[in-house]
Amino acid sequence: MTTSYQDYLNQIDELKKKAEESRKLEIAGAIVEIKKLMAKFDLQAEDLGFKRRKGAARAKAEAKFRDPATGKTWSGRGRKPGWLGRAEKIA
Repeated sequence: MTTSYQDYLNQIDELKKKAEESRKLEIAGAIVEIKKLMAKFDLQAEDLGFKRRKGAARAKAEAKFRDPATGKTWSGRGRKPGWLGRAEKIA
């Protein structure tokens, strides 16, 4: 008995599924190893040459400036708040 074209296509589909499952398992293992090495050497993605994604969450920065009148704070990141600009003009 000879193998039909459709049988080969079915075998190809099965092999593709198995290959994708193996790939997912290998990727998961690689990620675990990468995370271990990054923790061991205290590395961040930027240390490996990766750029931060636009809109990626950034760690909340500690406030460096506080408005004594309102209690509002500014970490030094982003645009300078108006109250700080006015306070600098007064000083």
